[in-house]
Amino acid sequence: MIFAGLYKRCMVWAGHPHRERYLVGVSIFESFVFPLPTAMLMIPMVISTPDKAIRLATITTLMSVLGAVIGYLLGYGAIAAIEPWIVKMGWWDQLIAAQTEFAVYGVWAVLIGAFTPAPFKLFTITAGMLSMSFLPFILASLIGRAAHFYLIALLMAWAGPKMEPVVRKYIEWLGWSIIVIALVAYAIHKYL
Repeated sequence: MIFAGLYKRCMVWAGHPHRERYLVGVSIFESFVFPLPTAMLMIPMVISTPDKAIRLATITTLMSVLGAVIGYLLGYGAIAAIEPWIVKMGWWDQLIAAQTEFAVYGVWAVLIGAFTPAPFKLFTITAGMLSMSFLPFILASLIGRAAHFYLIALLMAWAGPKMEPVVRKYIEWLGWSIIVIALVAYAIHKYL
């Protein structure tokens, strides 16, 4: 019951008076280190306050891009220091795959990584490691993250309050389905 526990914790945070501070922290750290997807926190917040969907998506987008800058700087200046941690977290193969994608797609890799549910931290760190031009990196991050978070926030504001009981009931299936879909998409992309 991994996802049910996370969802329950996120629902508690969503109702907390300092919920936006939590969202700021998670949004920043998710872009370079934190394993919890930011949407897992933003979704319950939007469901509980649909009238604040745009505000929450804006906070999430801007703070995620700030975190992306930190990830870029870590990749650029401290890759030797964080390499053992990347290996320990089991992300080394994903980092090498992301480097290959960067060589082929450049700024498009960041844009796609920012929009998809893939771990964005791999793209931010790799962009820094490969000394990608900073302004295109920021623009791609901003466009991709904004598209991702505004789409989710607006969908949840529209359907979320009605869907919350369904989401709560099927959260384990939803969580594992997203992981399976991401893995299948990655495998298809890698091998085709």
